[in-house]
Amino acid sequence: MLPPRAINDSLREHRGVDVVIVGAGFTGLACAKRWAELVPDCRIALLDASEIGEGNPGRNSGFLLDVALAEDADPANTDRMAKCNELTRAAMQSIVEDVARSGLEVDLERTGTYRAAAGSAGMQALSNYQAFLKSAELPFRELDQAQLKRELGTDFYQAGLYSPDCYLAQPAAVIRALATTIPDTIDVYERTPVVRISPVSVGWQVLTSQGSLTCTDLVLANNSFIAGLGVATSNLASVYTYAALTEPLSASALGSLGSVRNWGVLPTHRLGSTLRLTVDGRLLIRSLHDLEKEQSEHRVREALSLRLRRRFPQLGDLRFESVWGGAVGFTYNGGLVWGDKQPGLWVSGGCNGGGTVKGTMLGRLLADKANGKAVPDLEALFGTASWMPPNPIKGLGFQLTSAWQSWQGRDEL
Repeated sequence: MLPPRAINDSLREHRGVDVVIVGAGFTGLACAKRWAELVPDCRIALLDASEIGEGNPGRNSGFLLDVALAEDADPANTDRMAKCNELTRAAMQSIVEDVARSGLEVDLERTGTYRAAAGSAGMQALSNYQAFLKSAELPFRELDQAQLKRELGTDFYQAGLYSPDCYLAQPAAVIRALATTIPDTIDVYERTPVVRISPVSVGWQVLTSQGSLTCTDLVLANNSFIAGLGVATSNLASVYTYAALTEPLSASALGSLGSVRNWGVLPTHRLGSTLRLTVDGRLLIRSLHDLEKEQSEHRVREALSLRLRRRFPQLGDLRFESVWGGAVGFTYNGGLVWGDKQPGLWVSGGCNGGGTVKGTMLGRLLADKANGKAVPDLEALFGTASWMPPNPIKGLGFQLTSAWQSWQGRDEL
């Protein structure tokens, strides 16, 4: 949906630098920028396996929450979550400022977001979420089925909450804009997948498909793909999820979708469906989950089409212009894979689907920690990733848990 951009060259040489950062997403860009601020003469190389905006940072649904609210939020977490929210708000503000600094026209607006429930499991989760918002003294608005129908054009949900603490965006445009604001002193290489990392006498060697780098400090900011480089293999899993985007809707179709013209709905159940109406009049739906593999496009297209029709039967069969998937880095308990794992090896992963703003915050703080700056106790605030068994046990556990939770939250699918 965006115009072409000039792609940085791939790495095709063997050289030494001070710092290598793997992954030019929200985490990697924030880490690179902060490291350059702290050590202006540092030689930094930033690598991305794909192109900036083409990977997960540009494939997500475009929700940028400026408060860090866990799915299992409850009043007992209020003090801890307030500290998390302070960090998250600061990270979100830095994104807004950098996008403005880029001078590019970017679809990024603080519209707020809806959370909506269709069945009993969703309603219970919505009640817990509302209790947390009240205890945290965060603003929200309650909506019944009729109000949701008037605002969003669907009576699929029984009830919902609206929170102003969220930006909606065209995520690929945001990450492109952020990439233009990093210092020119940072060498950026695109289409440069990392094949292997190895400790060497000077620090680390990073082998790519066509070259290599040696460095004193190595940062892995490639989230779900960290395990593929042999790090956190027992803590991190790649979970694929899928999205589809319709063609722009007709004026009559848009007229049936309620009074709000730029909105997003987050599910109350972890396996529910995410929904958006974009500023150019398209519907987006994100749903389905697979562990470390992808479903066929035909199956994904059919499932997402069915879930969209359940919410908007008045629109009939809608044509998807695009259908795609992406891998999200998940941990079993929702905790982080973050910090120094070996001398000179710094890692940030396991954002559990919140890598836009949360990843920005974690990348910046990782640079601080690596350069001896005081940082908050992130383990106490966000938790540490717990152990997961290897395959095939992990795969069987995922299938059983997913099937059980899908049955429990079947009304939210």
